[in-house]
Amino acid sequence: MSFGGPNNPYQPPYPPPPNTGPYIPPQPYPYFPQPRPQPPASLWGTVSGLRGAEWPPLRDLLRGGRPRVHGCVWAFLLLPCTWFVVPALMAGYVFARSARVRAHRLFPPRAHRLYDDPYVRRLQKTRAMSAALMTLGLLIVYGKPEDFGQAQEQYMMRLVVTPPLLLLSAPVVIAVLFRWAPSHARPHMGQRVRAAGKAALWYVGAVTAIPLIMGGVFLLERESASADAPWATVPLMVPLFWLLFFLVFATGPAVRSGFNAAEVHAALPALLTGTLVWEFALISLAAGGLPPGPPLIQVLAFLCGPASVSAVAWWEIRRLSTRHGVLLRG
Repeated sequence: MSFGGPNNPYQPPYPPPPNTGPYIPPQPYPYFPQPRPQPPASLWGTVSGLRGAEWPPLRDLLRGGRPRVHGCVWAFLLLPCTWFVVPALMAGYVFARSARVRAHRLFPPRAHRLYDDPYVRRLQKTRAMSAALMTLGLLIVYGKPEDFGQAQEQYMMRLVVTPPLLLLSAPVVIAVLFRWAPSHARPHMGQRVRAAGKAALWYVGAVTAIPLIMGGVFLLERESASADAPWATVPLMVPLFWLLFFLVFATGPAVRSGFNAAEVHAALPALLTGTLVWEFALISLAAGGLPPGPPLIQVLAFLCGPASVSAVAWWEIRRLSTRHGVLLRG
């Protein structure tokens, strides 16, 4: 086959290109978008970050480390800028961070959820909101003005009574569960019980030491007033403030986890919840009597609250058994 030239002017001067398929237009250069600059953290975001994460040391906080503190926070702290307020705030932060670290090491914030089940959490929140709305409805429909104050007093009483009542109830429930457990699982449970007992002793020691230190501070104040020594109580105020911060950060996780009861057995928090709710019901009955309303409404309001909590706890134990193989008996 001949190609173009003077003897064959109708042929192309070069061989035709090979057929490589359909024509593909040139593709544009891939575009990688640059990340948008993030706006500065808001005041609420800064507070939420400090609450949910580990607090940074004071030197990192002052240097602007992560999490970065918003300018509004510094403006609020430096507004009463005197020779005493700013150092006191820094010392308070150091004490609070030290106590928080120790409290969360002994009682991790999420230790009560060894197996996190969103359905159980959703049902617990729904039951708590329903109970609060029913209580408010009973007070509005059948309550008297003094009943509102009594309900508030019972709520504050529960906050105060819950830690000691839990410390008294947990050993009994653990002993029953230890009796139910198979023989091969008891040594492991015993080790976990000792670890949980050490953490509980920390809490009991802090609660016991606070009134003792306050009594020592009161005696020193009386003696220092006559001896003209106003700084005599400072050595006792330092551990007092540390223990107060420790109790503030340790009480919530300790109560929710039953003093690390989930480490002993995954079903122990649910069992302790079902036990405590009936104890609270009896204490409320002895302290304030039945809820307001007709007799039938009173009995139903008294029984439905603990019964619903027990039903949710039993359903949680059933889900632990069916989904994660957690058994109460061997």
